[in-house]
Amino acid sequence: MIKGVMFDFSGTLFRVEPTEDWLRAVVSAAGVEATEAELAACAARLEAAGALPGGAPPVRLPHHLEQQWQARDLSAEAHRSVYTALTREAGLPWPQLVEPLYDRHHTPAAWRPYPDTEATLRALRERGVPVAVVSNIGWDLRPVFQHHGVYDLVDAYLLSYEEGVQKPDARLFATACEGLGLPPEEVLMVGDSQEADGGAAALGCRVHLVEHLPVEQRPDALAEVLRAV
Repeated sequence: MIKGVMFDFSGTLFRVEPTEDWLRAVVSAAGVEATEAELAACAARLEAAGALPGGAPPVRLPHHLEQQWQARDLSAEAHRSVYTALTREAGLPWPQLVEPLYDRHHTPAAWRPYPDTEATLRALRERGVPVAVVSNIGWDLRPVFQHHGVYDLVDAYLLSYEEGVQKPDARLFATACEGLGLPPEEVLMVGDSQEADGGAAALGCRVHLVEHLPVEQRPDALAEVLRAV
């Protein structure tokens, strides 16, 4: 019987804004003049480079960044280093925007909850089902939850850069289960990655996968979670 739930963050409860919106927000804030054609072309280059955390992975990861990429979620420094490097790889005409682009992505304004995120978390709270967020990430996502009014609906936050270990390593899931006060066989892991989130199965947790889709294309995928508890 499932008595607790772990959720992934990006692509599961929240989705980062589209790459062009991300770029447009930073260009506007910096007072940079750019045509629509320039914005579209640069957004496409950023998308291909995999420069937006939470967005698409690199189409082709440069060889010199391979080790950094694998360890990107183990520290805040590693995360910033590899993503700003990927932004530089995109060759934007505005090099002064590299750091502001990185800073933008970990603001609450850059993240959108899926339509059923709040309702699902509230329903679990009403049923007395404890919830943990378990995320491979290089920055503190708690302000995003606070901004969207769902911070208090989560009992524990397990972030790879704080714990020094990342999914699919079973140690991260084990720490989350301990935080929930439940054995792994009574905890459901909900995420969008078979490779990362599926690691919870090795510990004895059930795993439920959702698709990493834009928020408008995935209105009710979390409903299955409520049927499981």
